[in-house]
Amino acid sequence: MIIIRYLTSSLFSIIMIILTMFFGFVCSLLPYFPNLACYLAQQYGYLVIQTARYLCGIRYQIYGIENIPKNHRFIIFSKHQSTWETLFLLSYFPKMSIILKKELLSIPFFGWGLRALRPIAIDRNAGRAAITELNRQGEIRLQQGLSILCFPEGTRKSPGDVPDYKVGGAMLASKTEAPILPIALNSGECWPRKGFLKKPGIISVIIGPCIETKDKKTNAILQETQDWIEGEMTKINFTANFQQKT
Repeated sequence: MIIIRYLTSSLFSIIMIILTMFFGFVCSLLPYFPNLACYLAQQYGYLVIQTARYLCGIRYQIYGIENIPKNHRFIIFSKHQSTWETLFLLSYFPKMSIILKKELLSIPFFGWGLRALRPIAIDRNAGRAAITELNRQGEIRLQQGLSILCFPEGTRKSPGDVPDYKVGGAMLASKTEAPILPIALNSGECWPRKGFLKKPGIISVIIGPCIETKDKKTNAILQETQDWIEGEMTKINFTANFQQKT
Protein backbone atom coordinates (compact mmCIF):
# COMPACT_ATOMS: atom_id res chain seq x y z
CA MET A 1 0.00 0.00 0.00
CA ILE A 2 2.78 2.43 0.91
CA ILE A 3 4.50 1.67 -2.40
CA ILE A 4 1.33 2.57 -4.27
CA ARG A 5 1.13 5.83 -2.37
CA TYR A 6 4.72 6.62 -3.29
CA LEU A 7 4.00 5.89 -6.94
CA THR A 8 0.79 7.91 -7.10
CA SER A 9 2.32 10.81 -5.16
CA SER A 10 5.34 10.81 -7.48
CA LEU A 11 3.18 10.74 -10.60
CA PHE A 12 0.99 13.51 -9.20
CA SER A 13 4.05 15.67 -8.49
CA ILE A 14 5.33 15.20 -12.03
CA ILE A 15 1.98 16.15 -13.55
CA MET A 16 1.65 19.15 -11.22
CA ILE A 17 5.11 20.40 -12.22
CA ILE A 18 4.25 20.09 -15.92
CA LEU A 19 0.93 21.91 -15.45
CA THR A 20 2.62 24.62 -13.39
CA MET A 21 5.30 25.20 -16.00
CA PHE A 22 2.78 25.33 -18.85
CA PHE A 23 0.15 27.56 -17.25
CA GLY A 24 2.73 29.70 -15.49
CA PHE A 25 4.51 30.41 -18.74
CA VAL A 26 1.32 31.13 -20.67
CA CYS A 27 -0.05 33.43 -17.96
CA SER A 28 3.25 35.29 -17.81
CA LEU A 29 2.63 36.31 -21.44
CA LEU A 30 -0.69 37.95 -20.51
CA PRO A 31 0.14 40.85 -18.15
CA TYR A 32 -2.20 43.14 -20.09
CA PHE A 33 -5.02 40.58 -20.24
CA PRO A 34 -5.68 39.89 -16.54
CA ASN A 35 -9.16 38.43 -17.10
CA LEU A 36 -7.78 35.83 -19.51
CA ALA A 37 -4.88 35.08 -17.16
CA CYS A 38 -7.39 34.66 -14.31
CA TYR A 39 -9.45 32.23 -16.39
CA LEU A 40 -6.38 30.16 -17.23
CA ALA A 41 -5.32 30.15 -13.57
CA GLN A 42 -8.75 28.79 -12.67
CA GLN A 43 -8.29 25.97 -15.17
CA TYR A 44 -4.85 25.26 -13.75
CA GLY A 45 -6.17 25.02 -10.20
CA TYR A 46 -9.05 22.83 -11.31
CA LEU A 47 -6.79 20.42 -13.22
CA VAL A 48 -4.38 20.01 -10.30
CA ILE A 49 -7.24 19.45 -7.84
CA GLN A 50 -8.81 16.85 -10.13
CA THR A 51 -5.45 15.14 -10.65
CA ALA A 52 -5.06 14.89 -6.87
CA ARG A 53 -8.54 13.43 -6.70
CA TYR A 54 -8.09 10.68 -9.27
CA LEU A 55 -4.46 9.80 -8.59
CA CYS A 56 -4.23 10.28 -4.83
CA GLY A 57 -7.84 9.86 -3.75
CA ILE A 58 -8.10 13.39 -2.32
CA ARG A 59 -11.75 14.39 -2.58
CA TYR A 60 -13.59 17.27 -0.97
CA GLN A 61 -16.99 18.36 0.29
CA ILE A 62 -18.12 21.99 0.44
CA TYR A 63 -20.56 23.26 3.04
CA GLY A 64 -22.11 26.73 3.16
CA ILE A 65 -22.06 27.63 -0.54
CA GLU A 66 -25.19 29.69 0.09
CA ASN A 67 -23.09 32.06 2.24
CA ILE A 68 -21.07 33.35 -0.72
CA PRO A 69 -22.20 36.91 -1.57
CA LYS A 70 -23.62 37.30 -5.06
CA ASN A 71 -23.61 41.04 -5.63
CA HIS A 72 -20.45 42.46 -4.10
CA ARG A 73 -16.80 41.72 -3.48
CA PHE A 74 -15.41 40.45 -0.20
CA ILE A 75 -12.24 39.39 1.61
CA ILE A 76 -11.78 35.66 2.07
CA PHE A 77 -10.15 34.62 5.33
CA SER A 78 -9.14 30.98 4.93
CA LYS A 79 -7.40 28.44 7.11
CA HIS A 80 -4.10 27.43 5.51
CA GLN A 81 -2.80 23.88 6.01
CA SER A 82 -1.37 22.94 2.61
CA THR A 83 -0.99 23.91 -1.04
CA TRP A 84 -4.35 22.29 -1.77
CA GLU A 85 -6.52 25.23 -0.70
CA THR A 86 -4.47 27.75 -2.67
CA LEU A 87 -5.26 25.80 -5.83
CA PHE A 88 -8.83 25.04 -4.82
CA LEU A 89 -9.72 28.63 -3.96
CA LEU A 90 -8.01 29.85 -7.11
CA SER A 91 -10.24 27.55 -9.15
CA TYR A 92 -13.43 28.13 -7.15
CA PHE A 93 -13.56 31.91 -6.83
CA PRO A 94 -13.34 33.93 -10.07
CA LYS A 95 -11.69 37.35 -10.20
CA MET A 96 -9.68 37.06 -7.02
CA SER A 97 -6.47 38.75 -5.89
CA ILE A 98 -4.23 36.84 -3.46
CA ILE A 99 -2.28 38.46 -0.63
CA LEU A 100 1.16 36.86 -0.71
CA LYS A 101 4.80 37.45 0.14
CA LYS A 102 6.62 39.07 -2.75
CA GLU A 103 9.32 36.36 -2.80
CA LEU A 104 6.80 33.99 -4.40
CA LEU A 105 6.78 36.11 -7.55
CA SER A 106 10.40 35.16 -8.20
CA ILE A 107 9.70 31.41 -8.40
CA PRO A 108 10.18 30.28 -12.02
CA PHE A 109 6.93 29.66 -13.91
CA PHE A 110 4.70 29.66 -10.82
CA GLY A 111 5.68 33.17 -9.74
CA TRP A 112 5.79 34.44 -13.30
CA GLY A 113 2.19 33.39 -13.78
CA LEU A 114 1.13 34.86 -10.44
CA ARG A 115 2.26 38.31 -11.55
CA ALA A 116 -0.45 38.38 -14.23
CA LEU A 117 -3.19 37.72 -11.65
CA ARG A 118 -2.84 41.13 -9.96
CA PRO A 119 -1.75 39.75 -6.55
CA ILE A 120 -1.12 41.93 -3.52
CA ALA A 121 2.58 41.26 -3.01
CA ILE A 122 3.93 42.28 0.39
CA ASP A 123 7.44 42.59 1.79
CA ARG A 124 7.06 41.00 5.22
CA ASN A 125 10.26 42.63 6.44
CA ALA A 126 8.99 46.14 5.76
CA GLY A 127 7.07 46.47 9.04
CA ARG A 128 4.37 49.14 9.04
CA ALA A 129 5.20 50.01 5.45
CA ALA A 130 3.95 46.54 4.47
CA ILE A 131 0.59 47.23 6.13
CA THR A 132 0.35 50.58 4.33
CA GLU A 133 1.07 48.88 1.02
CA LEU A 134 -1.45 46.11 1.77
CA ASN A 135 -4.17 48.71 2.41
CA ARG A 136 -3.26 50.67 -0.71
CA GLN A 137 -3.22 47.69 -3.05
CA GLY A 138 -6.24 46.10 -1.36
CA GLU A 139 -8.39 49.17 -1.93
CA ILE A 140 -7.39 49.23 -5.59
CA ARG A 141 -8.19 45.55 -6.11
CA LEU A 142 -11.63 45.88 -4.50
CA GLN A 143 -12.35 48.93 -6.66
CA GLN A 144 -11.34 46.87 -9.69
CA GLY A 145 -14.10 44.40 -8.81
CA LEU A 146 -11.84 41.71 -7.37
CA SER A 147 -12.35 39.78 -4.17
CA ILE A 148 -9.25 39.26 -2.02
CA LEU A 149 -7.86 36.03 -0.60
CA CYS A 150 -6.10 36.32 2.74
CA PHE A 151 -4.48 33.53 4.74
CA PRO A 152 -4.55 35.34 8.10
CA GLU A 153 -1.94 33.09 9.71
CA GLY A 154 0.49 34.07 6.97
CA THR A 155 1.85 30.58 6.43
CA ARG A 156 0.71 26.97 6.40
CA LYS A 157 -0.05 25.33 9.73
CA SER A 158 -0.23 21.61 10.44
CA PRO A 159 -3.42 20.19 11.99
CA GLY A 160 -3.38 20.94 15.70
CA ASP A 161 -0.85 23.80 15.55
CA VAL A 162 -1.60 26.79 17.77
CA PRO A 163 -3.40 29.48 15.73
CA ASP A 164 -1.38 32.63 14.98
CA TYR A 165 -3.59 35.17 13.22
CA LYS A 166 -2.00 38.37 11.91
CA VAL A 167 -3.77 41.75 11.79
CA GLY A 168 -3.02 42.75 8.19
CA GLY A 169 -6.14 41.38 6.54
CA ALA A 170 -8.36 42.61 9.36
CA MET A 171 -6.91 46.12 9.02
CA LEU A 172 -7.74 46.08 5.33
CA ALA A 173 -11.28 44.91 6.09
CA SER A 174 -11.72 47.64 8.70
CA LYS A 175 -10.44 50.33 6.34
CA THR A 176 -12.49 49.27 3.31
CA GLU A 177 -15.52 47.93 5.24
CA ALA A 178 -15.52 44.93 2.89
CA PRO A 179 -17.23 41.88 4.43
CA ILE A 180 -15.13 38.87 5.40
CA LEU A 181 -16.02 35.42 4.11
CA PRO A 182 -14.49 32.94 6.62
CA ILE A 183 -13.45 29.48 5.48
CA ALA A 184 -12.39 26.53 7.63
CA LEU A 185 -10.82 23.46 6.01
CA ASN A 186 -8.70 20.46 6.94
CA SER A 187 -6.57 19.87 3.85
CA GLY A 188 -3.58 18.98 6.02
CA GLU A 189 -5.23 15.66 6.79
CA CYS A 190 -4.64 14.54 3.18
CA TRP A 191 -1.93 16.85 1.85
CA PRO A 192 0.60 17.37 4.68
CA ARG A 193 2.34 20.73 4.87
CA LYS A 194 5.84 19.27 4.66
CA GLY A 195 5.08 15.73 3.55
CA PHE A 196 5.60 14.27 0.10
CA LEU A 197 3.06 11.47 0.42
CA LYS A 198 -0.58 12.35 -0.25
CA LYS A 199 -3.22 10.46 1.74
CA PRO A 200 -6.64 9.56 0.33
CA GLY A 201 -9.56 11.09 2.14
CA ILE A 202 -12.22 13.77 2.05
CA ILE A 203 -11.30 17.39 2.75
CA SER A 204 -14.07 19.38 4.42
CA VAL A 205 -14.43 22.99 3.24
CA ILE A 206 -16.80 25.00 5.43
CA ILE A 207 -17.82 28.46 4.20
CA GLY A 208 -19.30 30.61 6.94
CA PRO A 209 -21.73 33.51 6.89
CA CYS A 210 -20.13 36.84 5.98
CA ILE A 211 -18.74 38.84 8.88
CA GLU A 212 -19.66 42.49 8.54
CA THR A 213 -16.83 44.94 9.23
CA LYS A 214 -18.49 48.35 9.08
CA ASP A 215 -17.80 50.45 12.20
CA LYS A 216 -15.72 47.63 13.71
CA LYS A 217 -12.14 47.94 14.91
CA THR A 218 -9.35 45.77 13.58
CA ASN A 219 -8.93 43.63 16.71
CA ALA A 220 -12.66 42.98 16.98
CA ILE A 221 -12.81 41.88 13.34
CA LEU A 222 -9.80 39.61 13.74
CA GLN A 223 -11.13 38.04 16.94
CA GLU A 224 -14.58 37.41 15.51
CA THR A 225 -13.12 35.80 12.40
CA GLN A 226 -10.64 33.67 14.33
CA ASP A 227 -13.31 32.51 16.75
CA TRP A 228 -15.54 31.32 13.91
CA ILE A 229 -12.79 29.58 11.90
CA GLU A 230 -11.16 27.90 14.90
CA GLY A 231 -14.55 26.88 16.25
CA GLU A 232 -15.22 25.01 13.02
CA MET A 233 -11.71 23.56 13.00
CA THR A 234 -12.40 21.75 16.27
CA LYS A 235 -15.01 19.73 14.38
CA ILE A 236 -12.85 18.72 11.40
CA ASN A 237 -9.23 18.60 12.64
CA PHE A 238 -9.25 14.83 12.99
CA THR A 239 -5.51 14.43 13.59
CA ALA A 240 -5.48 17.09 16.30
CA ASN A 241 -8.58 15.66 17.95
CA PHE A 242 -7.05 12.18 17.98
CA GLN A 243 -3.80 13.50 19.52
CA GLN A 244 -5.75 15.26 22.26
CA LYS A 245 -7.64 12.07 23.10
CA THR A 246 -4.45 10.03 23.34
